Amino acid sequence: MKLIDICRIRVDQRSVDVEEDELATTQSIRHDVIVVGLGAFGSAAFWRLAARGVDVGGVEQFALAHGFGSSHGTTRLFRVVCKEHPGLTPIAETSLRLWTELSGTAGQVLIEQTGCLNAGPPDDDPVMGTALASETAGRPVERLSHDELVRRFPNYGGWGADDVALWDEAAGICYPERIIRAQVAAGEAAGGSAYPGTKILGIRRDGDDLVLSTSTVEFRCSRLVLAMGAWLPDFSGAVQLRVRRTPLYWFRARPGHEDDCRLDRFPVFIRKMPSGSELWGHGSGDQFGVKIGLWASESFEYTRADSLDRSIHPETDTRELSEEVARAFPWIDPTPERVVPCMVTDSPDGQFVIGPSPDDSAIVLAGGDSAHGFKHSGGLGELVAQIVLAEQLYCDAGFLDPARFVASPEAVHA
Repeated sequence: MKLIDICRIRVDQRSVDVEEDELATTQSIRHDVIVVGLGAFGSAAFWRLAARGVDVGGVEQFALAHGFGSSHGTTRLFRVVCKEHPGLTPIAETSLRLWTELSGTAGQVLIEQTGCLNAGPPDDDPVMGTALASETAGRPVERLSHDELVRRFPNYGGWGADDVALWDEAAGICYPERIIRAQVAAGEAAGGSAYPGTKILGIRRDGDDLVLSTSTVEFRCSRLVLAMGAWLPDFSGAVQLRVRRTPLYWFRARPGHEDDCRLDRFPVFIRKMPSGSELWGHGSGDQFGVKIGLWASESFEYTRADSLDRSIHPETDTRELSEEVARAFPWIDPTPERVVPCMVTDSPDGQFVIGPSPDDSAIVLAGGDSAHGFKHSGGLGELVAQIVLAEQLYCDAGFLDPARFVASPEAVHA
C-alpha cells in the first residue's frame, strides 16, 4: 500500500494534510525491511534489497532527490583510487558497475569517466594517499613530474615548486539527483514501496518488531536500515556523528576561456595548495558550471540538520575559496556565480559508518559520509543489502563497522 493512498502530503511544508476521519485510527504498514532515508546511501540500499526480492519499504521525509541534505548539487566527484582509504577502491568499482548497468535501464547517463588529477607536494595527502591506495588496491595511476604537470594543465596556476601529480583515468563525475531517482525507480520496479514526504518521529521496539512512528501512520518491520544522512546523528546512539555546514560553489570562466574550462579540458581534480588549503572540483558541462570547493574551512561550522543556516554569507562563505581560486585558476572568475547550502556528516575517523548498530543488531546504520560518500553509495548500498541478509560481503568492510567506535572509545571527536 502506497502512502499516497492514506494521506495527501505537502512536501514543501513538511506537513501532512489528512481527512478528519482518517485521524481516528492509526494506519499500520508492514515490510520485512524498512530503509529510512532515500538519499545517497538509502536509495542504493532500497534498490539492492528490492533487487533480491526482499519485501522492502523506503521512507523519505522530503521529496525524492531533494536539495535539503547532502545528495544534491547536480554533480559529484567519482574516484576509484581513493586517498581516504585503500579499502574504498572495490566499493567505488562496485558503484561504477551498478551505475553503468542502471544507466541503460534508466535511459540516461549516470556517471562519466573523465579522469582525475591528484596534485600537490609528493608527501601530502592528494598524492601520497592516492599512491598508497593505488599500490594497495592494485589500480595503476599515471605519475606526472612537476614539468609534465605544468605542461599538460595550462589552465592551472599557482603551482608550488615541488608539486607533482597522479592521474587516475577511471575517475570522473556522477549525477546524484539522477542516480537517486533511478535507484528508487529500479527498487520500485523490483517490488519495493517508496514513501516520500514521510518524516519518522520515533523508533521503538514492540516484541520482535521495530515500530516507526509518523504523524499519520506507523511502520513495522523486522529489520531496519537507518540511512538518514545529516539526520542520522539523532538516531545513531553510541556512534558519534557530527553535521558540518559545507556550501557548494559554481564559477564562470573568464571571457575567452569558456572552452578551456569545460570538463574535457578541465577534468576532475583534488589539489593541495601551497597555502595548505585543499581544493576539489571539475570543469563545466552543458547543464552545469565550473564547480570548485574547499575540502575543509574554519567557516564550515558544526550544526544540526534541522538548525542548518541556509542563508549564504558572502564574506565568510566565499572569501577564503575565492582567494584560492584566484591563485589556482587564472582563467576562472574567482567570484562564485552560484552558492547553495549543503551538509556533511563526519564520523570520528573520517570513514563511513556501515553495519549493525551497537544498540540493536536488527538495525543497520548507513551514514557518516565524511565529505566523500556519494561516489561510493552504489557499492555501499550493495554492502548494506548483504549485511541485512547476512550474505557473504564482496569486500572487507571491517574499517566501516560501527562497532569500531565501541571497541575503541578513544576514537571520538575532541
